[in-house]
Amino acid sequence: MPAGGVPVACMVGKELGAPIDVVVVRKIQIPWNTEAGFGAITWDGKIALNENLVEQLNLTKEEIETSILSTKRNIQERLRKFRDDKPMPILKDNVVLLVDEGLASGFTMMVAARSVREKAPKKIIVAVPTASLGAIELLDSEVVEIICLNIRSVPSFAVADAYVNWYDLTDEEVTNILKKD
Repeated sequence: MPAGGVPVACMVGKELGAPIDVVVVRKIQIPWNTEAGFGAITWDGKIALNENLVEQLNLTKEEIETSILSTKRNIQERLRKFRDDKPMPILKDNVVLLVDEGLASGFTMMVAARSVREKAPKKIIVAVPTASLGAIELLDSEVVEIICLNIRSVPSFAVADAYVNWYDLTDEEVTNILKKD
């Protein structure tokens, strides 16, 4: 899952001798806090809202629709950048390993796993270097296996907190990594 998941997936793919590909799933950003989301949208248009959070944030219908539209545009742009005209891989009867650089809430990965499940894979495994305990618990019933080297059980967790040297990759960096693979 781009952007941060791409370099991790490339290393995992090389180690396993497995092909890698990109699925684009984006959190639907909270209008006043773009680091946080209240839902997610998949590459194939599936939308899932965290209804409890939407209610807690008291988001208006207009704010929700505006954020969804912006996220959909971002997904289409990223699909063009990262996939070009390349068809999506066939997932039916294959083992799918979903990789990201980490999971804060796990909601975006949950939505990705649900979308992948509709493609009838043999099994879905999530692999991440770090995650919150809450994210692991959320995903537990969604996938066959979760591989996570560093689980944090603090009340507030940002993926960047688990890294010594953290920065957001640019789309150009992601594209270059994918071309090398």
